[in-house]
Amino acid sequence: MKALVVEDDEKTRSFIVRGLRQAGHVVDEAASGDAGLDLALDGTYDVLILDRMLPAMAGLDILRAVREAGVASPCLILTALGAVEDRVEGLNAGADDYLVKPFAFSELLARLQALERRPPLASRQADVLLVGDLAVDPGAHRVTRAGQLIDLTSHEFKLLEFLARRTGQVVTRTMLLEALWGFHFDPKTNIVDAHISRLRSKVDKAFDTELIRTVRGVGYVLQEPR
Repeated sequence: MKALVVEDDEKTRSFIVRGLRQAGHVVDEAASGDAGLDLALDGTYDVLILDRMLPAMAGLDILRAVREAGVASPCLILTALGAVEDRVEGLNAGADDYLVKPFAFSELLARLQALERRPPLASRQADVLLVGDLAVDPGAHRVTRAGQLIDLTSHEFKLLEFLARRTGQVVTRTMLLEALWGFHFDPKTNIVDAHISRLRSKVDKAFDTELIRTVRGVGYVLQEPR
């Protein structure tokens, strides 16, 4: 495994780098965000290990930049910020895993090995779902339209991915409630309509053609422009 470690605390960085090299892995390291970004954009790493709070450029900003550049290397975020909202923000930025400091090296190594067992980058990149000028990349948790990055919440992304995997197929509210919210009945909530409305405002509003359409009395469909 070839890993990049971006961590400004010298003691922590040395601890990780030394342990990974002793485990037989190839490791590059950086102590600042800008230096880390330059290395990460190379796109040859099997995993990125990013501290969240870094000088010059924050870890999540590095992650967003490499995802926008199309780099799909799995990423593990290291941070002292362990609140639920902090972890959610990291995952929504494109992280694959999140480890709170202080941590045991054995857990770090186990998490990296789990990421390494995922499909190769080539197969993950090949799984990009294309609908007209819309690109949904489940592996990188990234959405673009006409080359413009679209920022979605975790649930908005799941909703769009669900529609994109069924391009041209009408999807009912019941299907969405069951698949995304776990309801096996219609609780008469407007949660689906509200999420569709927010998704449209991000995916369709700023563009000339509408991709998400309502099929009155049935549901919704994501389809290429006619």
